[in-house]
Amino acid sequence: MAPALLALCVWVLVAAVTAFLPMRRQYMPGIALLIAAPILMIWIGLSVGWVWAALGTAAFLSMFRNPLRYFWARARGERPEIPK
Repeated sequence: MAPALLALCVWVLVAAVTAFLPMRRQYMPGIALLIAAPILMIWIGLSVGWVWAALGTAAFLSMFRNPLRYFWARARGERPEIPK
């Protein structure tokens, strides 16, 4: 198994464990996963192929749509509410 695919499997497992945490405890691991995902997608693209990287990026955007919407709103100067 390619090291990039193994890293992707670990990332998916960590994301699944993070999803089971209470919302207030998801922020730090979630931010780490957000930062690691683009690096991992580039690595997947270089080692396995860009089609798989595009599919992985689509899955990433689907899983992290709410945090990405929040950061997009913050970048535009809005103040969205954070769920409790």
